[in-house]
Amino acid sequence: MGVSGCGKSTIGVLTAERLGLPYAEGDDFHPTANIQKMAAGIPLTDQDRAPWLDIVAAWLGDHRVSGGVVACSALRRAYRDRLRAGAPEAYFVHLAAGRDELLRRMAGRHGHFMPTILLDSQLATLEPLEPDEPGVTLDALAPPSVLVNEAIDAWRADHR
Repeated sequence: MGVSGCGKSTIGVLTAERLGLPYAEGDDFHPTANIQKMAAGIPLTDQDRAPWLDIVAAWLGDHRVSGGVVACSALRRAYRDRLRAGAPEAYFVHLAAGRDELLRRMAGRHGHFMPTILLDSQLATLEPLEPDEPGVTLDALAPPSVLVNEAIDAWRADHR
């Protein structure tokens, strides 16, 4: 989880590969209207996000037995609660980075619908994980291999 540019997709794919689990890109579940809105620089509302979160939650729920990894912004506590309603075992890995680094990463991406002008609205929306939420916050500036190890180690420690 985290704002655009934090590395959700990269770390998600690598974690899924390492664990031999299916991977889903949360952005692929957005309806066309959401993609068009974001591409136009218009932040999504809670109403826009609700059906998308339900689809992501359903994917997670469908993979409860086998396990799975999905990259999803899950910016607010209410969004994470909604995901856990469909997948109570969901564990969140928040990839955190400073605005300047996130902006640099977003500006360097090609072919992604999310414009850099939406970064500030995402940062304003972001509610970091609370102590009672299942998950861990990691420094997104660490190398991907380190982040994958830290994410897996944190999950294992929380599931002993």
